[in-house]
Amino acid sequence: MNLNQLAEVLGTAKHLAVKASKVILDIYLKDFAIDYKEDTSPLTEADRKSNELIVAALKNKYPECAILAEESTDDPKRLNNDWCFIIDPLDGTKEFIKKNGEFTINIALAHKGKAVLGVVYIPVAGDMYYAVKGMGAFYEANGKSERIFVSSRTEDIRMVKSRSHTSGKLDELIKKHDIKNIRIAGSAIKGCLIAKGEAEIYYRFGYTMEWDTAAMQCIIEEAGGIFRQMDDSEMTYNRPNTLNEKGFYAINDYKNKLEIP
Repeated sequence: MNLNQLAEVLGTAKHLAVKASKVILDIYLKDFAIDYKEDTSPLTEADRKSNELIVAALKNKYPECAILAEESTDDPKRLNNDWCFIIDPLDGTKEFIKKNGEFTINIALAHKGKAVLGVVYIPVAGDMYYAVKGMGAFYEANGKSERIFVSSRTEDIRMVKSRSHTSGKLDELIKKHDIKNIRIAGSAIKGCLIAKGEAEIYYRFGYTMEWDTAAMQCIIEEAGGIFRQMDDSEMTYNRPNTLNEKGFYAINDYKNKLEIP
């Protein structure tokens, strides 16, 4: 694998996201069983089947790359590889269970710790967001693709907030800065709304995992946005500890960086 291959890898990732979405939607449209992991987070047949499809295809096509996927057993050998696919086969399982359509498939590729490719696909809507480092961010719907950019707005700013994950710290932040415009959404859709210029700020205090943020971060940054951990340090990937412990924020402009209470 080398950086010159990223355009070709993007085509593969987009194709796999669409293919996996068909598997997910087949299950979504019928009754399905819900299991629970050790951390009490829900797990469905759709998570498993999407994971199997994407991981098997990437292993076959790019055997030289490591893979970190939510529903696969972690292989510590990935830490010795400069290249690592980072996959959430169904981001927003809680939204999938609620059948509100706000779930995504996230496929990212990291090189030496940095997210250099990201695909976020929304199966129910058929909308896709994607980016490759240095090539810009794009939104694709109905067969048409357009380049996207973060908003230039610095007044009366709009916030995106999680539908299923609440936080007292976030409530304090909203109150302190008197944020009035709040849009609630599930999964990586929130980050995509920042990239598309439909909101300016997204603050997440709770824990997430590498596969929750990698694809979204690449898309936000390629759209001109800023994505940092809550202590302002860079979010890196293919780490020994895959938990994003510090929280993060995504903003369109440093002028909109909020002071945390």
